[in-house]
Amino acid sequence: METIDLRKDSVRTLNSTLHGLPADTNKTAWTVTNPDGTHNIAVGLDAEIDVTVKGHSGYYSAGMNQKATVRFEGNVGVGVAENMMSGEVWVTGDASQSAGATAHGGLLVIEGNAAARCGISMKGVDIVVKGSVGHMAAFMGQAGNLVVCGDAGEAFGDSLYEAGLFVRGSVQDLGADCIEKEMRDEHKEILANLLERAGCTHDVSEFRRYGSARKLYNFKVDNASASA
Repeated sequence: METIDLRKDSVRTLNSTLHGLPADTNKTAWTVTNPDGTHNIAVGLDAEIDVTVKGHSGYYSAGMNQKATVRFEGNVGVGVAENMMSGEVWVTGDASQSAGATAHGGLLVIEGNAAARCGISMKGVDIVVKGSVGHMAAFMGQAGNLVVCGDAGEAFGDSLYEAGLFVRGSVQDLGADCIEKEMRDEHKEILANLLERAGCTHDVSEFRRYGSARKLYNFKVDNASASA
């Protein structure tokens, strides 16, 4: 186990050290102590390593992650796992705005609550929030899945494309073009798999499914002459 203390070393030193690991490294387990809300911890990782951050972290924690598994034992700031491509990011506390923004792949698990715009413009990531999410979650979500085990705030799924949304609790209101949809067997299978991966014991029957009505992004010839 390798340890980096952010009261002794800078976050630049931490990230450059992790970036410099060879593909066949045997130094695969890392612990980061005393993050004290520092921004940009463990960003841009591109190796199959396991990083545990013991404490609260700031903006863009584990952004642009590939292959790595990063665990934050505390709360995280804006944009955790932003633009993640693969791997896993776990947050034991709460996440601020835009968790998983624009992420293309991988798994993001938030054990607490997530603030506004969780999953904004998600492009293939799977996100499981064990608590609740704030307003405009999955705004312009394009692909992937967002599972909310608690409640969802206003304008849920606003301007949604093809991301799959599952909510166990209440939804304050749905955003433009987002509707409740039938939960078919294939959706139950997807949801059950995500719940298992995230360590959740909820039954899939407790969830409702939401998706795009597909009215916003389809061109209608009847509107071709409409003024700008």
